[in-house]
Amino acid sequence: MAVSLGMVVQLDAPFDAALHRTREALKAEGFGILTEIDIQAAFREKLGRDFRPYVILGACNPSLAYSALTADPQVGLLLPCNVTVEAAANGGTVVRLVDPVSLMAASALEASSALGGVATDARERLQRVARTLAR
Repeated sequence: MAVSLGMVVQLDAPFDAALHRTREALKAEGFGILTEIDIQAAFREKLGRDFRPYVILGACNPSLAYSALTADPQVGLLLPCNVTVEAAANGGTVVRLVDPVSLMAASALEASSALGGVATDARERLQRVARTLAR
């Protein structure tokens, strides 16, 4: 059985509106956007191929990142928290939010109790983002 790496929210909203709502919901939970990768544009430029609208947001909550990196600098390999927003075939949008606890469990950092608390805090915040988007 496959392990889920995150939460999925299906939105009955066009891509641009869903991307805006996602940014705002992340901001409300203390996450800033450090990176934004437009996959559609990258595939068009690098491969000359069409792809549906798909953006990867690298979200970071500075206080959580500070706590995690202070506990173990290796956790930087798992940062930032990725959130994807993609146009769905039905005209809606799919938002996926990484689950930091699952990500930690899939890494060598799982046994760190200090990181476990930070990952749980991040998960709870991202779950609230998912619930906000689902409304």
